[in-house]
Amino acid sequence: MSLKDRITEDMKTAMRAKDADRLLAIRGLLAALKQREVDERIVLDDAAVVAIVDKLVKQRKDSITAFEQGGRADLVAKEAAELQVLQAYLPQRLSAAEVAAEVGAIVAELGASGPGDMGKVMAAAKARLVGRAEMGLVSSAVKQALAK
Repeated sequence: MSLKDRITEDMKTAMRAKDADRLLAIRGLLAALKQREVDERIVLDDAAVVAIVDKLVKQRKDSITAFEQGGRADLVAKEAAELQVLQAYLPQRLSAAEVAAEVGAIVAELGASGPGDMGKVMAAAKARLVGRAEMGLVSSAVKQALAK
């Protein structure tokens, strides 16, 4: 079963259970998936679905930070609930040490050295680690690896 099919089945389950909060989050995710498919006239594979989920997770984290600064506890709780639903569709996240090891392997494969190769290494790292690691963590690991 593809990830998109699993999300659709989870939506049906949430509808049957009358779980309005979970249903709202899943419908938002399916809308984002459908929007991308319609815009680009493609059928999304699991990697593309994970990339979209990762983007939505980042948006939720940014919203939570903004709402906390604004003192809106009600909106923080809503975004946190959506974040929890979305994170269930992401693969297991890599630890900082695992990210550093992956980045070290990428740097060695590309023969990169110095900050001038940051773009090349980040492109390869993004392709390999999308959905498995937070890109801010990957970026700092790349900077550290290229500084050596």
